Amino acid sequence: MKKVFATAGVVTLSFGLAACGGTDDAGSATDGALDGAEIVVGSKDFDEQLVLGNITKLALENAGATVDDQINLGGTDAARAALTSGDIDTYWEYNGTAWISFFGETTAIPDRIEQYEAVRDRDLEENKLVWMQPAEFNNTYALAFPTEAAEELGNPTKLSDLAGLVGDDPDAATVCVENEFSTRDDGLPGLEETYGIAFPDGNVTVLDTALVYTAADAQDPCNFGEVFTSDGRVASLDLTVLEDDKGFFPLYNPSPVFREEVYEQYGDQLDEIFDPISAALTQEEMTMLNERVSVDLEQPADVAEDWLTEQGLL
Repeated sequence: MKKVFATAGVVTLSFGLAACGGTDDAGSATDGALDGAEIVVGSKDFDEQLVLGNITKLALENAGATVDDQINLGGTDAARAALTSGDIDTYWEYNGTAWISFFGETTAIPDRIEQYEAVRDRDLEENKLVWMQPAEFNNTYALAFPTEAAEELGNPTKLSDLAGLVGDDPDAATVCVENEFSTRDDGLPGLEETYGIAFPDGNVTVLDTALVYTAADAQDPCNFGEVFTSDGRVASLDLTVLEDDKGFFPLYNPSPVFREEVYEQYGDQLDEIFDPISAALTQEEMTMLNERVSVDLEQPADVAEDWLTEQGLL
């Protein structure tokens, strides 16, 4: 097994590797490394996950693997169930999601390496799942509002300000969220508890993820929307993100997660393929990729292929 399984307390992976871009050698190093391998690739159903799923599919195929494409499985529960049951061999998951939603922890670990290691070690021991090196970007939750509406909303800058808004102007304290966020411990219920906020009955609207952004931008039916911090629509719609001043939301650095059986067979090759990919997926890069899909309406597979080629990884 790879060094990723060293004893707890030892930093066994290199974080912050230089992105492998601009050379043909980087793209050719893994050619044929997975000849004969058959790997089932899944993903969740939102734009970022569709891009990451296609990056995985293309990188594995480039290395010679035969890929069964199960990208766009559904939400978190569907993707996780597919992985733990063996219906798929890999998808990208976020360490904060595992820590809070899968393991039922209530306190996030603020250090990105320690959070990753805690999830990595526990999921291997309990579920025989291997978390590879995490990407550099952090796609955490946030609440945001149209920048142009700041004055009418009392110029809020942080989540704590929402408690005052609920008290002073409850009709303005309206929020749109997607279904998972409305029920997750690391979503709206936990946020309300942590910040002492109780949105009035009827002030929370559950929408499809894409509609949350446009609804918040139009302030119809809500002034605030749940957003992902790496989503390109935050900048394109000129939304202002409220500071998480109590540090409620966990870190959400994603990793390719493989079944141990697959990693035992191809671990060296998978490290060679995915470590440079994870290192190259910075906040800026992932936000740009998301914007191309969510705003410019490009196909995730095309965006993934372009990016891998530009990085010298395909």
